[in-house]
Amino acid sequence: MKKIQIILLLLPFICLAQQENIKALDINLTNYEYPFPVHFLELNNQRQPLKMAYMDIKPENYNNKNIVLLHGKNFNGAYWETTIKALTKEGFRVIVPDQIGFGKSSKPDHFQYTFQQLAENTKKVLDHLGIQKTTVLGHSMGGMLATRFALMYPETAEKLVLENPIGLEDWKLVVPYKPVEWWYESELKQNYEAIKKYQMENYYDGKWNADFQKWAELGAGWTTAPDYSKVAWNSALLYDMIFTQPVLYEFKNIKSPTLLIIGTRDKTALGKQLVPEEVRKTMGNYMELGKKTQKAIPNAKLVEVPNTGHLPHIESFDSFIKPLIVFLKQ
Repeated sequence: MKKIQIILLLLPFICLAQQENIKALDINLTNYEYPFPVHFLELNNQRQPLKMAYMDIKPENYNNKNIVLLHGKNFNGAYWETTIKALTKEGFRVIVPDQIGFGKSSKPDHFQYTFQQLAENTKKVLDHLGIQKTTVLGHSMGGMLATRFALMYPETAEKLVLENPIGLEDWKLVVPYKPVEWWYESELKQNYEAIKKYQMENYYDGKWNADFQKWAELGAGWTTAPDYSKVAWNSALLYDMIFTQPVLYEFKNIKSPTLLIIGTRDKTALGKQLVPEEVRKTMGNYMELGKKTQKAIPNAKLVEVPNTGHLPHIESFDSFIKPLIVFLKQ
């Protein structure tokens, strides 16, 4: 009993020590090295100059096929490192943008976030690189963006790959609306322990290892920056975009051959903390959502990854990459 009391007394200090060991990062991650060289495209969005970061990895054995990797809400392009290496080994040219508001890209003071705006920015990167045809792969929030891109630019999106995309259900039908200011106050409370707790519970089924740790630390490094409030504000605006701009009603209009890669243990759903328990249980059931989405998208193939949560390309890489490469070579 005394040991338990001592542990409980020491827990806040242990958590504080872990937070202090996290490398502090500036809001544009200039002091964090990405796995491949980073380039910047100058944009003019909404009457303001912005810089959009991207990696462009063209292998020596280039097979004349391209793929764009679109990151999720809680990540940036760096977490695609293992995927990039596997794809370039097979001869694919890989383009990995950081969307505005993320990673090494600009964090505007004011911005009207729309999936259309982000899709247009991504298209500008491709135009800048002279890429006319590509597969578009989106994970989590990136899946919503990839869907919008394929709808806007069907002549460019040769194929579409959705890895545990969010937005397979319309949360605004069950989650009470919260203004941007509410999300902002919530984001200001983020720290390493909160990020780790959320990811362990929602992504990794209570498990933790060095690979998971790496990406949690990257997110937490921002929270100690003097101007973290700007990151938090952009994050709040992005939550509003996700809730108010569903794409699932347009799945039927997708023309690109589509591959769904779904970790079936995933229960990710935004706004769970705002609904009663009986509603919460119905949200984010990817075992069913994957099958439902396959039926909604014409010419869609579903690959289910068992015993895997929200990040198959991190948690179960082999089960993710093998069907992806097969699909890309078809």
